[in-house]
Amino acid sequence: MSLPHSPSQNYLLAALPAAEFERLSPHLEPILLPLGEMLYEPGEQLQYAYFPTTAIVSLHYVMESGASAETAGVGNEGVVGIALFMGGDTTPSSAVVRTAGHGYRLAGNLLKQEFNRAGLMQRLLLRYTQALMTQMNQTAACNRHHTVEQQLCRWLLLTLDRVSSRELIMTPELVANMLGVRREGITEAAGKLQRAGFIRYRRGHIAVLDRSGLETRACECYAVVKNELNRLMSDVRHRQGVVSAVV
Repeated sequence: MSLPHSPSQNYLLAALPAAEFERLSPHLEPILLPLGEMLYEPGEQLQYAYFPTTAIVSLHYVMESGASAETAGVGNEGVVGIALFMGGDTTPSSAVVRTAGHGYRLAGNLLKQEFNRAGLMQRLLLRYTQALMTQMNQTAACNRHHTVEQQLCRWLLLTLDRVSSRELIMTPELVANMLGVRREGITEAAGKLQRAGFIRYRRGHIAVLDRSGLETRACECYAVVKNELNRLMSDVRHRQGVVSAVV
């Protein structure tokens, strides 16, 4: 949190040519994204797009009963608010901060204007949207066909790709809510991973001790999501050198 923050920490903003970035830069508002903050609710008219840098935002679908499950996560690889440029302006899902951090906010009308210029920003946003759709589709399949332990490994690995720390703050209730499973299932799965020496789990903190171990326990869904994002964004030239879309 004490490190200096820059829009270039978000891969989409970092990929913009200087002219496009300079046009948007004065309008990018740095914001703190605290844990649990609701960025938008189902059916709400979207006013802003959010470009996370160190935060992670969870996209949720909420049932009439109040139960919910995460359909995708958005971190420094993307943007929250694709309905703005896809033409819908609203969405039946919600967006809530699940890992506290920072990001940048841009007024929705300015994002639409930049998108309609049909420059690199449009190309980036469309490619990112395809990657996000892949993540949503894979999440649905994973939740239906794979074990809770596999789902937890996928979720942890995708989280690690978006943060600099290997110690994550999360309770069993939070993870269970994200995955749409029972709390007891998460506790059991985390216990297995801890006994295997892959994580250390205590009091709402998960320290990843062996990332490669998690990868061996994860299903193919993690690799599908990561590889598709890298494929779609790999040929993008960043303003500050060429970097991978996912570290």
